[in-house]
Amino acid sequence: MIARVVRMCFRPEETAGFLALFEGWRHRIIAMPGCLHLELLRDTGDPRVFFTYSLWRSADDLEHYRRSPVFAEVWPVVKALFDSPAQAWSCTRLHQMDATSGTP
Repeated sequence: MIARVVRMCFRPEETAGFLALFEGWRHRIIAMPGCLHLELLRDTGDPRVFFTYSLWRSADDLEHYRRSPVFAEVWPVVKALFDSPAQAWSCTRLHQMDATSGTP
């Protein structure tokens, strides 16, 4: 499994536009073969900074998305809104823990 983290910093006047675009595209991204999870996060200290966190079944699935018509449509539009270049990391997931609910 591959975790993909992308940090994006937008020009202040473009953040609302980005949120609207993401709302329209998120269903197409999660529908890509091998995409298991997709989150959009916003930095608590800088409202211009967003992160996408996605989980992919394999590096091949992520690469297939990056070469897809969906990515070719999404990325140039989003990139034009940036205040600085995006940063991206692909990570192998080694461990995951979630808090459990219930009584001790």
